[in-house]
Formats: sequence, structure tokens, C-alpha cells
Amino acid sequence: MKQRPNSNENNTKQNFIKDFSSYIYEEKIANSYLEIVFLCIGTDRLIGDCFGPLVGTKLEELLQKYNIFNINIYGTMEENICYTNIEKKLKKIKAEHPTACIVAIDAALSDEINIGKIYVNRKKMTLANGLYKPKIEVGDISVKAVVGKNYKLSKYNFLSLQNISLNEVMNLAKIVAEGIYEVIKYA
Repeated sequence: MKQRPNSNENNTKQNFIKDFSSYIYEEKIANSYLEIVFLCIGTDRLIGDCFGPLVGTKLEELLQKYNIFNINIYGTMEENICYTNIEKKLKKIKAEHPTACIVAIDAALSDEINIGKIYVNRKKMTLANGLYKPKIEVGDISVKAVVGKNYKLSKYNFLSLQNISLNEVMNLAKIVAEGIYEVIKYA
């Protein structure tokens, strides 16, 4: 039996679609981008950090299902892009897609009240903020899903990422992948 999405999930998805579509079209028009690259960041070794790769995998499946092949996706459950290999991947992306709008997608930690929210911004994303590593900034547009609480200490944040509900992360990934598909299927 297929479950019907709850109204909160529908609201989250509709808000994401509205925000993402306005940013992607504004960015594309303002900078004359010829293509879009989705950079889905994270690792499948931490439940809380697998949000990005889940989005990449789900988006890839949707695009193949509906025969959309002009979209570039980097970062899936099979081939993770994380803090340790991001700089190498960025060089490759910039070389192969010099006129692309890069949409960076990653999990985030925040205040408890923000867990489950999805934020879209027309600016670069700073990686590993919650783990307090040297900063790497990526993307022209950033999509962040808050998967857990930021304890302001890297040790506790790392533990937090290990103890997050996989179901919640998968639901957020589904919302983002389906929302992106809804926006780009007409592009």
C-alpha cells in the first residue's frame, strides 16, 4: 500500500520547488549559463551525510526514467563526492563544463527547530562547517537540508551525523530530487 505524503511534506516540497525554480532561472539568465551541474556532496558512510548522494542517485534515476540526458550529476551513492575529493572533482567539472551553473547540494546541521527544513540560496556553499574543517566554497546555488542539530563542537556534530534517522534523510532527498525534476523537466 502506497502511503500518501503528509501535508507538511507537500508544503516542504512546494516551498522548495518555488525557491529553487526562482533561483535557477534567475542565475541562468543573469549569467548566461549553458548547462546545469548538480554537485551532490556527502558520503554513504554517515547516515546524516548521505543526503547529497541520495539526491544524486534519485535524480539520476528520475532523469533516466523520463529520458532527460542533458543534465550533469556528480555525487551519487555509488560515487561519493566528499570533503576529501571535492577539489579534484571541482577541477574536472570546471574543465568539462566551463559554462555550467553549479548547484551544490549537501546536508547541514542547525538549531533543532530547523531540522527537516530545506534552504536554497543564490550563493556558494561552505563545506564541513559543522565539523569545523578548513573552508571550501562551492557552487553558484546551494541547496541544504537540515538533517540534525548543530552542537557547535565537531566531536558532537560527528556523533550527531551518525545517529540521524535514515528515513528522514531519505524523505528529504526524495523531496529535493523530485522538486528539481519538476523544475528542470521543462528546461
